[in-house]
Amino acid sequence: MKINFLKKPSFLVVLGLLIVLGGAYWWWKEQNSKTTTYRELLVEVGDLEVSILATGTVQPKNRLEIKAPVAGRIEQILVAEGQSIKKGQILAWMSSTERAAMLDAARAQGSEEYKKWSELYLATPVMAPISGTLILRNVEPGQTFTTTDAIFVISDRLTVKAQVDETDIAQIKLNERAQIVLDAYPDKMIPAIVDQIAFDATTVSSVTTYIVDVIPKQTPDFFRSGMTANVTFYVTSKKQILLVPSEALKVSDGKTMVLVKSAENQKGGLREIRAGLTDGRRTEVLEGLSAGDVVLVTEFKGLEKATQSKNPFAPTMPSRRGPNR
Repeated sequence: MKINFLKKPSFLVVLGLLIVLGGAYWWWKEQNSKTTTYRELLVEVGDLEVSILATGTVQPKNRLEIKAPVAGRIEQILVAEGQSIKKGQILAWMSSTERAAMLDAARAQGSEEYKKWSELYLATPVMAPISGTLILRNVEPGQTFTTTDAIFVISDRLTVKAQVDETDIAQIKLNERAQIVLDAYPDKMIPAIVDQIAFDATTVSSVTTYIVDVIPKQTPDFFRSGMTANVTFYVTSKKQILLVPSEALKVSDGKTMVLVKSAENQKGGLREIRAGLTDGRRTEVLEGLSAGDVVLVTEFKGLEKATQSKNPFAPTMPSRRGPNR
């Protein structure tokens, strides 16, 4: 015998109960997903240092190519790449094209004939016009060259040419403290100073930058021309000042506000402050807060990742400002 369960009153009651419970669960879940929570951050006294980060390339400060006055052939090389040389030092001995041809003919006639003509017509020295470091040697003994070929390249010293955005260039000063870190040697921190700031800008893809020359206080042995470097310019610093995490700040109608927790208001009350120096991560408080105050950052707990109050002082682009050091 076939039974129609839909006509049974008990089944309809159970079905209605399930619908009510399901709706209640959905409502509870929606409300819970929008629950507001707060993260507590402490206002404290500390040191703050503002820095600007830029990338650059190791290049010679003054790059000098040595070319021979006449075409010829290298007979002997007396220096190696990376060697420090002095002005007037002999780098190599060369023969003009005519002398090289004459010596080759004399060599074919025997060693005595070769010795006679090589002593009669001496080789020409190639000398260093400045003191510096030999960074490139383009010839080997026996190799021929023309007057347009650079046989040696000398640099007086290696520097880092950093590309600084025009929005930051006003903060960089001559003789300012900087630090160089090479991509090839990330664990080596090289103290440096700002030596020169370009007057002419370079614009690529609507981004305007200026070249800033940074000179190491002491050039390390592993410095090589062409290496990629990260340069940190230390703009300014303050010690023992009142600091608040920048993520707790809100800017509204030109006013800087924070949500401050108190014994009377655990959810916090808005308070206007006067902000000073910032490195993007922490901000100096000039007025409105005291050491030990607790500020709140609003968070929303839901199915997605927690969202936090937007930091109005943090850079909106990939940061060029280095972290507090």
